[in-house]
Amino acid sequence: MKARIAPGTFRQVGPVAWVIAVVGGRQARSGPLTLFLTLGRNRPLFRGWLQFARKLMPGGKLPRQDTELVILRVAHARRCGYEQRHHIRLGKRAGLTDDDIARIETDSADGWTPRQRAILAAVDQLLADHDIDDPTWALLRTHLDEEACIELCFLVGHYEMLATTITALRVQPDPPKRDRQFMAGR
Repeated sequence: MKARIAPGTFRQVGPVAWVIAVVGGRQARSGPLTLFLTLGRNRPLFRGWLQFARKLMPGGKLPRQDTELVILRVAHARRCGYEQRHHIRLGKRAGLTDDDIARIETDSADGWTPRQRAILAAVDQLLADHDIDDPTWALLRTHLDEEACIELCFLVGHYEMLATTITALRVQPDPPKRDRQFMAGR
């Protein structure tokens, strides 16, 4: 499928989105990140979103491994390949194994710690019902304090919103590392 909104050029997105996209692409070992160059076409919204997103990842209270577990579960549930590709790499860097990443796509509780099972149960309920039932909440609270529970709810909602946006805008995969044609759009 073709992108509904093409990634912006430097002039279209401005220096903030451009630099973030280029630096992020270097970290991802790709060309500039298509997502940032697409969302950057709405500069005021992009900047506000970026401030909020940074509070969740990487600046959140939850350990990065938990954060990546949540994001990957949301990406899988919402069939968002773009989100999945990025966060598989980040998840591995945070300590998730290949087996963990494969297991995220199953409903099995096998192989997860009690903490991870509680987190995944909460994620699944939030995605299905936009709520967490009382037994799952009680279990979650044995592993997370109030601030972390609030963050978990925001994290799921944010990455579900982002997956929806990526899908609806048909954001394309990031260009290969040395895509000269893409860089010429600067």
